[in-house]
Amino acid sequence: MPFFDTALGTFALILAQSLMIVSFVMISLLFLVYGDRKIWAAVQMRRGPNVVGAFGLLQSVADALKYVVKEIVIPAGADRTVFLLAPLVSFILAMSAWAVIPFADGWVLANLNIGILFIFAVSSLEVYGVIMGGWASNSKYAFLGSLRSAAQMISYEVSIGFIIVGVLISTGSLNLSEIVRAQDGEWGFFSWYWLPHLPMVVLFFVSALAETNRPPFDLPEAESELVAGYQVEYSSTPFLLFMAGEYIAIFLLCALMSILFFGGWLSPIPVLPDGALWMVGKMAFFFFLFALVKAVVPRYRYDQLMRIGWKVFLPLSLGWVALTGLFVQYGWFGQFYVRWAVGS
Repeated sequence: MPFFDTALGTFALILAQSLMIVSFVMISLLFLVYGDRKIWAAVQMRRGPNVVGAFGLLQSVADALKYVVKEIVIPAGADRTVFLLAPLVSFILAMSAWAVIPFADGWVLANLNIGILFIFAVSSLEVYGVIMGGWASNSKYAFLGSLRSAAQMISYEVSIGFIIVGVLISTGSLNLSEIVRAQDGEWGFFSWYWLPHLPMVVLFFVSALAETNRPPFDLPEAESELVAGYQVEYSSTPFLLFMAGEYIAIFLLCALMSILFFGGWLSPIPVLPDGALWMVGKMAFFFFLFALVKAVVPRYRYDQLMRIGWKVFLPLSLGWVALTGLFVQYGWFGQFYVRWAVGS
């Protein structure tokens, strides 16, 4: 019997694949932070990180080591167990969602038929890490920041959910690999879902910014208002885990945007081969847009943020679900929306 057909072999294979995904995400994380800082610096016409390593490429490694070797300071009135558990919960949940992300055809750790539901379940739990951190700190500033963050994340999760439902109606599947295959057409770039679901691409991008507390929607961590919000009492490795979890969640949404609207691993030109490099390149491009928005758009007021989420994005996304359902049910626009009949 081959080794990989045994229980131990299956476990070893899954473990190796999991370590590969974790390694890819963590190495990418170092370059994402570096790129974020470099893009911000370029917009402000300054150099940014340029000392540690060639072109400053090792600056993120130096910063991570600095956090790791610093002393962990826990406030005297804090709930010690929950205080330390909160950043760990945020980090692990953000990392676990990558299990269902396909990087190429067959390159996925868990090819679940309910992959989208798995991501929804994990992302909805991430808010608990933020609430735990704010409550366990025993600080009014931290607790207020955690409540604002929880309200913001829940509000925009609803909009993201309805936006994705439109894509699911067109595909007829909750499997992320099937969503990519449904976009595989003879027109290449113009066969992808960004064209039939064009209004929702913009809404998804803005909702992703708000969901991950990125500027201009960084209200929970607004340093000028809340002294870093729910993270105010954190230092050293726990603070590093919070920041790592946030960037991993941002990168995950870049991957989801690539899969849902821009063909995942598919080549934009039909004559070119498909592959994981297209997927990674698209993710990097969308992170570039995330970083650019951070540098050029001023911060919103909290009431403006919530009004956009509930009074603008929610009705628009819900209305788009209804329109897509009509297009699919009655076969309007041919196979432009009914991809489950031709793709998967």
